[in-house]
Amino acid sequence: MSKYYYLLPLLIVFTLLGGCSTLGPTHDVKGQVPLNKAVAEVPENQLLDVWIELFDPGELPEDEDDAMGLSMDIRDAEARYIPEQLRATMEKTGHWGAVRVVPQDTTGAELLVQGTIIASDGEQLALRINALDASGREWFNQAYEQELIEGVYKARSLIRNPPTQDVFQSLYNTIANDLAEFRRALTAKDINTIRQVAELRFAADLSPDAFEGDLQRDEKGHYTIVHLPAADDLMYQRVLAIRDRDFLLIDTLNGHFDNFCQEMETPYNEWREARSEEAVALRKIKSDALQRKLIGVAAILGAIALETTNNGNYSSSILRDTLVLGGAYAIKTGFDKDSETDIHRDAIIELDESFSSEARPLVVEVEGETHELTGSAEAQYAQWRALLKRIYISETGFGDS
Repeated sequence: MSKYYYLLPLLIVFTLLGGCSTLGPTHDVKGQVPLNKAVAEVPENQLLDVWIELFDPGELPEDEDDAMGLSMDIRDAEARYIPEQLRATMEKTGHWGAVRVVPQDTTGAELLVQGTIIASDGEQLALRINALDASGREWFNQAYEQELIEGVYKARSLIRNPPTQDVFQSLYNTIANDLAEFRRALTAKDINTIRQVAELRFAADLSPDAFEGDLQRDEKGHYTIVHLPAADDLMYQRVLAIRDRDFLLIDTLNGHFDNFCQEMETPYNEWREARSEEAVALRKIKSDALQRKLIGVAAILGAIALETTNNGNYSSSILRDTLVLGGAYAIKTGFDKDSETDIHRDAIIELDESFSSEARPLVVEVEGETHELTGSAEAQYAQWRALLKRIYISETGFGDS
């Protein structure tokens, strides 16, 4: 008999088990995390406005089972929904000025928060958050992950008045707390400089010829002020007035993002709950199937071992045949269990398709123009910025060739 014969059981077990992957170093959010709120009102001149970009939807898991029931339709919807949840959370802290959700690549933020969805399947939410202020200083670039305890959705459904907050609220609270902690370390001078740089960056984006020289950008992307326009500079005053118009448009967009999230909330939560339940059932069936296969393999290997030591003993032969038949049956039922997973996979996919059809972007009208709140929101906002530049040129004549 080969000396590798007794390694066969281990080889079969490892083949059946399969592998796993991890997110790498993350801030693992566990339990209930309270939101840290300002203990006293922050003076207006010390408040930073926050822009949260629409998130990058990321990519779906490569593993077929992990990706079951997920789709980029849902991810695109989550890329709008999650920033709104973070915005609402930050607004409650009292640490910030206006907190707005904006399209990607929007210039002029005092504090910009960017996010990427690493994982989101109803049971787990993992985000990569990057925060940097107008001066180009990165506050932090951190991954956050929260995994729900099994049965959370069912427990919430049994409560007469279930909590209205998101099931992943502790993750949003943790991000908001970290941002507020960094903000508290800034001096009044730091805050004032950030606000001035934000104004100048907007002005330079609107009229590069007039204001680009007021800022200097180094190789690390950090901005420093070279020259501040005079307080009575009429051209700069017009820039600030146009900036106020820009805020109004962003606020209008935020109203539509908020409406979208309110309409999305019910089907989205139902989808997350149902997918979570289906995933739990799927794992149980896969575990049962694996156990049946392992029992079957062990029985057959036991029969083989008996065969090698059997010297014509009748009772040993009966035991051997019983083990072989029982092992074969156990393996068969294990594969039968595998076939049941198809039922749950189909249910998850059906939920995905149902949700995607309900979570289609809203078509809205802003100042007489129709806007579809999808990835094209960035293109719509770019057109708005182009319009602002035309308004500036028509009012000042500066830059008109």
